[in-house]
Amino acid sequence: MARYERKDHFHQRAKREGYRSRAAYKLLELDRSQRLLRKGQRVVDLGCWPGGWLQVASEAVGARGRVVGLDLAAIDPPLKNENVIALMGSLAEPADIQAVLDALGGPADVLLSDAAPKLSGVKASDRAREEALLEAVEAAVPRLLAPRGALLLKILEGPEAQAIDRRLRRSFARARTVRPEASRRGSSERYLVARGYAGDSAPEN
Repeated sequence: MARYERKDHFHQRAKREGYRSRAAYKLLELDRSQRLLRKGQRVVDLGCWPGGWLQVASEAVGARGRVVGLDLAAIDPPLKNENVIALMGSLAEPADIQAVLDALGGPADVLLSDAAPKLSGVKASDRAREEALLEAVEAAVPRLLAPRGALLLKILEGPEAQAIDRRLRRSFARARTVRPEASRRGSSERYLVARGYAGDSAPEN
């Protein structure tokens, strides 16, 4: 089993380059290969703490764009990017999802989520938390994402996670699974990249 190395190459690089987390390099890599983010877009980041993805998205969309993040934890210290708003709240709370939509000023062009729950070490409990988090993101997509919008979502292991993956794919014109090189060694994480959201015409499950 691969040994967990918190202070790996990407961690040290993030400190040098001013990113809040090593995860910033996953989004940078995925955006280079998938071309998700463009100037002037509205972007949502669900599960945005500690803020690395907010920073990358802010740079990508520029001054005419807007990025709104949501997480149970506060981004501390707050980001100084003028086109970023970071809200505290739950992905599973409809009022908090509405607050994201209000702050964004309309539906998102791109919905990002690198969210992961805090783990207890109890496999059954942790799996349930992971599935609940993915279900919350799935429920938020129709409320937050504009027709023809794009989704980038971390998909974890487990049968329910795979079922959510399949359901989400049916709502998009194109979808694929990718794994960035910046993912930790030994990690099973992968990302669903989906484009062409069907919006109100998406099939019911």
